[in-house]
Amino acid sequence: MNELSGTVVTPTLSYPGRVRWDTHIEAVEAALGQPGGYILPGFIDLHVHGGGGADCMEGAEATRQMARFHAQHGTVALLATTVTAPLGDLEAALAGINQVIQNPGPGEARVLGVHLEGPFINSSRLGAQPPYTIPPDLGIMRHLMSLAPIQVVTLAPELPGALALIRFLSEAGIRVQMGHTGANYAQARAGFEAGAQGFTHFFNAMTGLHHREPGVVGLGLEKASFAEVVADGLHVHPAAVRAIWKAIPQLYAVTDAVEAAGMTEGKYRLGRHSVYKKAEGVFLEDGTLAGSSLTLDQAVRNLTDWGLSLGEAVEMTSGRPARYLGLENLGSLEAGMAADIVVLNEHLEVEQVYLGGQALSSSEEFGA
Repeated sequence: MNELSGTVVTPTLSYPGRVRWDTHIEAVEAALGQPGGYILPGFIDLHVHGGGGADCMEGAEATRQMARFHAQHGTVALLATTVTAPLGDLEAALAGINQVIQNPGPGEARVLGVHLEGPFINSSRLGAQPPYTIPPDLGIMRHLMSLAPIQVVTLAPELPGALALIRFLSEAGIRVQMGHTGANYAQARAGFEAGAQGFTHFFNAMTGLHHREPGVVGLGLEKASFAEVVADGLHVHPAAVRAIWKAIPQLYAVTDAVEAAGMTEGKYRLGRHSVYKKAEGVFLEDGTLAGSSLTLDQAVRNLTDWGLSLGEAVEMTSGRPARYLGLENLGSLEAGMAADIVVLNEHLEVEQVYLGGQALSSSEEFGA
């Protein structure tokens, strides 16, 4: 039995406490004495392409490298996120990701499944997505679903055939998110009524809010329970993050991280695109944002710097993504939950990560 004392952080309360666990949490209880570090549920990233020099489009070993990298930053579970690509590339990527899902390795964040970002998106709203869009197609979707467990699909609801695809995916238990879309308000509402539940990197690559044409953003502010936001301070201004945090009850943070996360400045890959890391951002050659170099521990620090409490930041990086996917054993510190735990120091830097109750690394390996 393992035991750890410190400041236990929940969405509504922080208190001196003690957590006891084996492979699962046995007890969480108040404790006397001076708190040590902050004890949090592990982070869950539902939109991540890569990191640590790896892009999950490159297959199994790259997916493992990405999962190991993000685990070092407190992410205990993730959705490997593809980009729009030729069908053969997608088939190879899904087959590789599925190998990792079926045979997880030590020190890797759990790969819960796939977030298929495209190829059923609007070619006029690519952002940094490579230009290989195709119209929504039930046959192709069924084929891709046979290759790996797809949990989330990002698509554009205004495309011909999109509403039928949304209904099919919803009935199959797959979360549909509107993104990379030029939909007007009426088209977005039709997608929502067909079963779309989420919004991909809210504000980015979608029609904005205007008081006479509310667009996808307006529909999200009006109707959304869940939406993801890239909490790097580049994709969305902190004031806008605070605003949608108030408006969307289950807003959660994602990294949208790419291969360049954790790496030095220079040239990297995003699917078939070349991207460039400069300072804290990742860009196409023309300056378009191309994913991020964010990790979820940095997202927690950003969110608290922007005015959220640590508990609220934890809810955005753990509780809400778990709730969105219907995960019953992750996202909280409660008896019976998986012992996937993150310990932060007073500066909210990662000191230790436990995956399935096992220590991932010593604090010396994480560095300052």
